[in-house]
Amino acid sequence: MQDSMILFFQRNTTVFAVQTQKLSSENIQKLVWLFGNATQVNATEVEGYFVGPRKEMITPWSTNAVEITQNMSIEGIVRIEEFTKVASKDADIDPMLQVLYTGLHPEIFTIKTEPQAVLEIENISDFNQKEGLSLSDDEVAYLEGLATKIGRKLTDSEVFGFSQINSEHCRHKIFNGTFVIDGEEKENSLFKMIRKTSETHPNGIVSAYKDNVAFVKGPKVTQFAPKSADKPDFYETKDFESVISLKAETHNFPTTVEPFNGAATGSGGEIRDRLAGGKGSLPLAGTAVYMTSYSRLSQNRPWETMNERDWLYQTPMEILIKASNGASDFGNKFGQPLISGSLLTFEAEESTTCADSLRTLGFDKVIMQAGGIGYGKNEQALKDTPQEGDKIVILGGDNYRIGMGGAAVSSADTGGMDSQLELNAVQRSNPEMQKRAANAVRGMVESDVNPIVSIHDHGAGGHLNCLSELVEDTGGKIDLDKLPVGDPTLSAKEIIGNESQERMGLVIHEENVAYLKRVADRERSPMYTVGAVTNDDQFTFESATTGEKPMDLAMNDMFGSSPKTILNDKTIERNYAALRYQTENIHEYLENVLQLEAVACKDWLTNKVDRCVGGKVAKQQTAGPLQLPLNDVAVMALDYHGKEGIATSIGHAPVASLIDEVAGSRNAIAESLTNLVWAPLEDDLKSVSLSANWMWPCKNEGEDARLYKAVEAVSNFAIELGINIPTGKDSLSMKQKYSDKEVIAPGTVIISAAGHCNDISKVVEPVFQKNAENKIYHIDFSNDAFKLGGSSFAQAIAGIGNESPTIQSSEKFKTAFNTVQQLIKEGRILAGHDISAGGMITTLLEMCFSQNNLGANLDISALGEKDNIKALFAENSGVIIQSADADIERILTEQGVTFTHLGNAVRSNEIQITNHGETETFNIPYLRDVWFGTSYLLDDKQTANGLATARFNNYKEQPLSFEFPASFDGKLPVIDHGKPKPKAAIIREKGSNSEREMANAMYLAGFDVKDVHMTDLISGRETLEDIQFIGAVGGFSNSDVLGSAKGWAGAFRYNEKAKTALENFFQREDTLSIGICNGCQLFVELDLIHPEHTDKPKMLHNESRKHESGFTSVKIQENNSVMLHSLAGTTLGVWISHGEGKFHLPQDEANYHIVGKYGYEGYPANPNGSDYNTAMITSNNGRHLVMMPHIERSIFQWNWAHYPGGRKDEVSPWLEAFVNAKNWLTK
Repeated sequence: MQDSMILFFQRNTTVFAVQTQKLSSENIQKLVWLFGNATQVNATEVEGYFVGPRKEMITPWSTNAVEITQNMSIEGIVRIEEFTKVASKDADIDPMLQVLYTGLHPEIFTIKTEPQAVLEIENISDFNQKEGLSLSDDEVAYLEGLATKIGRKLTDSEVFGFSQINSEHCRHKIFNGTFVIDGEEKENSLFKMIRKTSETHPNGIVSAYKDNVAFVKGPKVTQFAPKSADKPDFYETKDFESVISLKAETHNFPTTVEPFNGAATGSGGEIRDRLAGGKGSLPLAGTAVYMTSYSRLSQNRPWETMNERDWLYQTPMEILIKASNGASDFGNKFGQPLISGSLLTFEAEESTTCADSLRTLGFDKVIMQAGGIGYGKNEQALKDTPQEGDKIVILGGDNYRIGMGGAAVSSADTGGMDSQLELNAVQRSNPEMQKRAANAVRGMVESDVNPIVSIHDHGAGGHLNCLSELVEDTGGKIDLDKLPVGDPTLSAKEIIGNESQERMGLVIHEENVAYLKRVADRERSPMYTVGAVTNDDQFTFESATTGEKPMDLAMNDMFGSSPKTILNDKTIERNYAALRYQTENIHEYLENVLQLEAVACKDWLTNKVDRCVGGKVAKQQTAGPLQLPLNDVAVMALDYHGKEGIATSIGHAPVASLIDEVAGSRNAIAESLTNLVWAPLEDDLKSVSLSANWMWPCKNEGEDARLYKAVEAVSNFAIELGINIPTGKDSLSMKQKYSDKEVIAPGTVIISAAGHCNDISKVVEPVFQKNAENKIYHIDFSNDAFKLGGSSFAQAIAGIGNESPTIQSSEKFKTAFNTVQQLIKEGRILAGHDISAGGMITTLLEMCFSQNNLGANLDISALGEKDNIKALFAENSGVIIQSADADIERILTEQGVTFTHLGNAVRSNEIQITNHGETETFNIPYLRDVWFGTSYLLDDKQTANGLATARFNNYKEQPLSFEFPASFDGKLPVIDHGKPKPKAAIIREKGSNSEREMANAMYLAGFDVKDVHMTDLISGRETLEDIQFIGAVGGFSNSDVLGSAKGWAGAFRYNEKAKTALENFFQREDTLSIGICNGCQLFVELDLIHPEHTDKPKMLHNESRKHESGFTSVKIQENNSVMLHSLAGTTLGVWISHGEGKFHLPQDEANYHIVGKYGYEGYPANPNGSDYNTAMITSNNGRHLVMMPHIERSIFQWNWAHYPGGRKDEVSPWLEAFVNAKNWLTK
């Protein structure tokens, strides 16, 4: 850059390098403030060793940092990067993202590499090998023929593009291929068998197989959104007919290589799929599944018998921690709650369990599945066909050398290519950029007329795949010069083929481009009009300045010409050894089973991921007074009315599938359904649709045959049950290669189930109730004998087993499911839980775990299995229910459901189980600690300051208990909409994600609520002059770059119009404000709470140094707060979700107006270590309130993760805070 210089600022071991034009002393002082009072280095070089980003790639962090400076009225800065000083050149670095620098100097951002010219490919076969494109010999021959046909050599972009667009990852050649098994050609392809489920039982399907997501018919619901999206405007409600979206994607290869970014971009890509349904649709919530080989968390675990491999990239334990961090981080910053998931670890040497097979099995190539649910509008559920002249638009970020070849490399065995090619195929995460693009799409979807013609996400294959699919029916021309470039060294091939994430491609009529541009600018979403629809069936990238065409092919030549895949395989019988065990060792076996990652407590996963954002979470993982992650069904409300919603769940059985792929596949569906059954569904089982995601080691002897049988079994079982599978995905190269061996992942189908839940308040939880008249029942869904093969018990004794249970009767399964649904809808079930990982004994224990002094007395003799090990550890499909209803046995009998009365729950610390006269006693607190122990070991590797130990010690000592206001009646306020209302506004910044739930709380209390973005204040479009109540909302403004809310505060502090608007608001006597989470950090950073103090309050990182998410309690103190004075003396449940939530209050407690304190002083009830146990404080006059807990996400009874029994409240006591605000302003 002409006349640019590098300025260095240092704070402790961190150096900020700023590439800029000459700055004034005033602007340098702004940077000193922004960098946390860093010192400017008065030298052109800084000596020492530093770790920092690659110079060729401007990081997302830098993009945010530069934008922050622009909002602070600093002009001329083009790049800011962060470097960390290290002790030596031997410091650990992430080679994918980082470089070790010896000294920092003025040339650190100087790039001397020139972009590679467009190449004409002489030898396609050689190019295929060199670039790792995974093209088959037939495909190479096809491309050679194509070059002859068009009379010229193909370019590198065209060959690369063909490999991406026609990769297994994108085109699913195996699922559409012909299978020849044992010499017999099969009549149906895999895809045809899956499709048959929807043809046989279309039920509510609106769109299947042809879009980024599947849509099924949803209920009529209410949209709560601003009237317009391109300016500050007031919220209003409108009814619409909804469609429900379901999607799941795997990101196995990138997660194996670099787990954090692999899992993060997997989550982001799946969210983009749900954004790209129809003409745009909206994501609601996510799910996640992780499968790795054994973690080796501690020594001498009897099931970890295999030698540790020389892991190619990361250890299983690193993958578990980093991948879950990545998926959590993306959802947290994007603003999508992650409300359900699953975890499995497994490996085995077949030689120890199977005499005729020597394979090594294990999830060395890991499974990382990101799934989710969402919704759209029925009239927008199908894409329109683009017309000639329509504009092609990209929303989102720049192009970098990211994921080059990701689609093709994902289709290959890990370890089978040059490792540099594999690293090149990995992606990197920028959730805040995706949030901006998503907000622009949201503005279109929520408009009365959605101007989007068609929309597609950028994922595998980058622009090549996205833009070609947008114009597949018409053709299109893209101006190469209009594509944004973040790395000036990119070649044309790399510009059009890279997989930089967080981008959406749209087709829009030319007359609507200006409206989309206004919305995108307001949301700070970069937008580029890059081309036009041509209607000539040609797909062309051309530089308008040079005339060069790196790609210029007919659509038919790019698509659909790839040769048919034929898979020849034979059936191989593998007979695993029968399990050997001693019944008298049942307690030792149980302790081992409870420590397996698949069975053990998942608190280490749930305590770091947002499970409340959006204010529509009706059921997530944690349950009961102790808030343990036990729920297997997750439910999201579709609006804020608290009735209609979507339920979702997950099921899989890969170890059972090793023994019998048909039984394992049926069990996978069965588990997803016995997890889902606890949510009342509109049409019972008929409401359900499934996603089937296939991870299989294809092209290994016997595995293609097993895959065919597994798909056939899934198709048949779904059809027998009367349900459909309108979506799914496959990842069929599940093998990892080492120099001395290959490790094959067990063939796995993960089933995600979803359906319309028509009463979100009636979802049943797996927490036994202390009800004097209760009875506990076992309901059999499998109708099979108890079998241990493929179970967690088998794993715990280092076996697999030779017999796995199955579902013997689809008809009986359906009847059992629908009967349980009937009982739930009629309110006859107190508690319920499925039987899966760990067997019936684990189910019974878990139903006792989440509150203290709760046990059970049971007699299982009537089950007809004298072997306690089989009866208690078999994973036959079934459920346990608790009921106090006198008619329940009659109803079950009349419906022909197989059930057994086992006993009842009692006030005790033990479960007593009698079987044919012999009684075993199990100590619940002891076994709960064993079960929690694995979570503790994993949590200790992600939590600072010994707080994992504090969590382990305190989790059972901090039961939730509440004290409601004596006058609370639980009714919604009655609002006279004919009278004028006071005006409120939510203030948000890019990266904010909590505006809708805050606005809704204000709206319910009787405010007219305006949506105000920082761009509105900076531009002067909004002055707040008519606003009396503002709410600064939660989220991750500017991705928390340079500190939570630091950039947001900088935009107020150093932008004259925004600063004036806020100062004028706070100087008025007729105003109130609330700042929650990120908004709290903003108001504290701006010194608005105690401006008179010289040593002011600060918000610091949580003591755990990680994001904390949980449902805790807050005790309201005697206080002068306008909003909360009337709740003094109450203790209420509330959500928290933050990373920098510690109130640092340097003065004596008496100098602060502390409004709320956490219910317990210890961690994790106090999640951040705040001084004086502070959760909420207010200004001296009581008008300006800040807090870290999310009361706006805890407004309804169904929002709470635990609520006092016997109540049916329309709203929780927290709404009173907003009603108090309205009353004060209108008195």
